[in-house]
Amino acid sequence: MKATQAWRLGMKDMQMMHASRHRGHLKKPTWIIILVPLVCIFLVLAYIYPPQNFDACYVLSSNGCETISNWLPPAPASELTDDEIASRVVIRDILKTAPIVSINSKIAFLFMTPGALPFEMLWDKFFQGHEGSFSVYVHASKDKPVHFSEYFINREIRSDKVGWGKISMVDAEKRLLANALKDPDNQHFVLLSDSCIPLHDFDYVYNYLMYANTSFVDCFEDPGPHGSGRYSEHMLPEVEKKDFRKGSQWFTMKRQHAIIIMADNLYYTKFRDYCKVNIIC
Repeated sequence: MKATQAWRLGMKDMQMMHASRHRGHLKKPTWIIILVPLVCIFLVLAYIYPPQNFDACYVLSSNGCETISNWLPPAPASELTDDEIASRVVIRDILKTAPIVSINSKIAFLFMTPGALPFEMLWDKFFQGHEGSFSVYVHASKDKPVHFSEYFINREIRSDKVGWGKISMVDAEKRLLANALKDPDNQHFVLLSDSCIPLHDFDYVYNYLMYANTSFVDCFEDPGPHGSGRYSEHMLPEVEKKDFRKGSQWFTMKRQHAIIIMADNLYYTKFRDYCKVNIIC
C-alpha cells in the first residue's frame, strides 16, 4: 500500500516537473503573413503598370518612367557579313537618290505568259485613248503569241523557259523589269499573267498607282512544303527562318524598288541556290 502511494506521488512529481518545462503557446505572426503577399502584389503591379507621375517614378526607378522593353536587356545584334554591308549601302543610296522627274510618267504593264493572251482584246479596250501613258512588254516562255491588238504587236522581249516555283520565274520577272527600266518615263511596273484582267478603267488604275508612292507585293507565312519547307540553313546569316515568307510573284512596283531588285545579287543568289523543294541541308 505504501509502495503504491509512493509510486503515485512519484508520478505526480514527474508530471509537475514536465509541466514546468513546457513553454506557453506562441502567437502566430499574422501581420507578417498578411504583409508579405501585399508587398509582392505591389511589386508585381508596379512592374507591369509603371507609374506615370515623376515622384512615383523616382521612388521605383532612378531613371524615371520607362516602358518594360527599356528595362529588359537589348537583344544581341547579329554581325553583318561583307555582302550584306555592300548590299545595304547600294540600297540606301538608291533610296536616297531623287527619282527621275518625268514629264510623261508611264505605267509599264509586264505580261508573263506561256503563249497567247486570251484577254488581249479586253486589254486593248482598256488601253484605248491613253496612248503615251503606258508601255507593254510581253515575256512568252513557250510559244510566240499571235497578237491582234496594236498595243501588243512587236512588244515581245527575249524570253526563256519558265518552271513553276523555280528561279526561272524570277529570271523572267527581272528580264521584264530590265527591258522596262530602259525607258526613263516608266515610273511604275505591274506584273501580270495571261489570265489577268482589268477591274477598273485606265484613269482609276493610273491615278491610284502613280499617287500611291507605294509598291504592292504579296507576302504570307506558309508552314507547308512549298512554304517554310523550302527554307534551308544554308541561307544564313543573311536570311533567317523567322523572316522567311512566301508570296505570289505578281506585284506593282515603284521605279526605285525595281532598280533595287535589279541591283541585288546577294539575296537572289541565296534563293537561287538553296530555296528548293525537299533540299537536303
